[in-house]
Amino acid sequence: MNQKYDVIILGAGAAGLMCAIEGGKRRRRVLLLERADRIGKRILISGGGRCNFTNLHTAPENFISANPHFAKSALARYTPSAFITLVEQHRIPYHEKKLGQLFCDRAASDITAMLEQECRDAGVEIRLNTKVSEVRKNEELADGMFTVQAEDASFVAPRLVVATGGLSIAKIGATEFGYKLARQFGLKIVPPRAALVSLVFSERDRKRWCDLAGVSTEVIASTRSTKQIFRENMLFTHHGLSGPAILQISSYWDGKRPIHLDLAPGRDLAADLRARGPRDESSWKALLREVLPRRFADRWLETYPLAGNSDRALADADRQLHAWEVKPEGTEGYGKAEVTAGGVDTDELSAKTMESRKVPGLFFIGEVVDVTGQLGGFNFQWAWASGFCAGQAM
Repeated sequence: MNQKYDVIILGAGAAGLMCAIEGGKRRRRVLLLERADRIGKRILISGGGRCNFTNLHTAPENFISANPHFAKSALARYTPSAFITLVEQHRIPYHEKKLGQLFCDRAASDITAMLEQECRDAGVEIRLNTKVSEVRKNEELADGMFTVQAEDASFVAPRLVVATGGLSIAKIGATEFGYKLARQFGLKIVPPRAALVSLVFSERDRKRWCDLAGVSTEVIASTRSTKQIFRENMLFTHHGLSGPAILQISSYWDGKRPIHLDLAPGRDLAADLRARGPRDESSWKALLREVLPRRFADRWLETYPLAGNSDRALADADRQLHAWEVKPEGTEGYGKAEVTAGGVDTDELSAKTMESRKVPGLFFIGEVVDVTGQLGGFNFQWAWASGFCAGQAM
C-alpha cells in the first residue's frame, strides 16, 4: 500500500534537512528519504571535520549561475544571521577562521545533531538506507500526486522536493539521480562540471614543477573569462596545483584557456632590486627567495633565467612573475571536487519557492540547482536558504 504524506524530500543533506524542518514547522507531514546510512554525510566531512557552515559576508556575487540574479531572493530571505541564531540556540560553540568563514569549535557532528533534533521537534519522519527506484506523477488525478517507489515501500505526496546534490565525492553517495529526475519531468539542465577542484598540469609542466609537491605560496589567481580574482595560497601537488586560490579559480575556468597567477602580489621586484644596488642574477635570486619559497624560487630561476641586468630585462622578469600563465590539462574531477557546478536550469524554477514552473508540486534545492558558491561556507548558506524557501512554500 502507498503511504501518504504532505511532502516527500529526497536527500538528507543540508538543503533537504532545512526544508524538512521548515515543512514540519508548518504542520505538514514530512517524509525525508536518504539512501545513505546516516544524515548529512557531506556536512560531517566538510571543513576538515569542523564544518564551515556559513560565511558572514554572503552576497549574490559569491555565487556562479547562468542567471546571476536567481539566488538573490533566497539569500535575502534566509541570511547567515538566521542560521547563526539556530546554532546559538543549540549552544554550539563556533569561531570565525578568516574572511567571514564560520566553523564549529568541536566537530561538524554538532551541526548534524542540531538538524536532527530540529527534525524530531518538527515531527519529520526520516528513513535511512532507502534507495528510490522510480518517481511518477499521476497527471490524471486533480491532486497530481507523486509516487515514490523504494525497494520495500511506496510513498505518495502532492509535493516532492529533490535535494539529492551533485556529482561530487561519489564515495559518500553522490549520484546523478536528481538530474535524471529533472530530465524525466522535462526540465532543462545546465551541463554539470567539477568545481572547487584541483587543476592538473600538462605533461610538460608536471615534469617541470611536480617535484615541488607540498610547496605553498600566496598568489592572485584569475582568468580572462571573468572579473573575479582570488588572493590566497596556491599549493603544488603531485599532479598539478591546488590550494584555496586554485580551488576558487577552478570554478570559473572554461577548461580551455590558461589561468593567470600573480606570484608576487603587491610587489614591484624590479624597483626593489634597483634600490638595492647590484643588479645581477645572484641578487635577483636572493630577492626571489624573499618572495617565494626557496625551492620554488630556485626552480623559477632555472626555468626563467634573468636575461641580463638592464632595466628592460628586469622589467620583463618582474612582469613574468606577476603574470605566470598556466594551461591546465584538466581537473582532478568529481572524485576530488568539493561541489558540482551546473545543474537544474534556474529558468525552470521559481526564485521565491524553488518550485518547478512546469510541474506543480515539484521542487529542486541545494547543489542539484545551477547555483554554485565560492569556497568559504557559501555553498552551505545556499543549501540553508534554498531549503528554507522551499519549506516555507509547503
